[in-house]
Amino acid sequence: MLSKAFSPDELLVKDQSHLHAGHAGAQDGRGHFDVTIVASAFEGCSRIESHRLVYEALGDLMATDIHALSIRASTK
Repeated sequence: MLSKAFSPDELLVKDQSHLHAGHAGAQDGRGHFDVTIVASAFEGCSRIESHRLVYEALGDLMATDIHALSIRASTK
């Protein structure tokens, strides 16, 4: 979804769910992820704006599959 939305120069998604085993938020089966994305779409965006773009691109996954998301979004 992120590749389609941003055509990034770099994209790294790490599933870190195993680090949160037993965590109350992980009990519903949704995962914890770390995303690093470099794309021209973030040019001129604040950190909040770039995070909102990522959340929008992930759509329903934010409610169905993702419990926690760490984002590093930049243009370089």
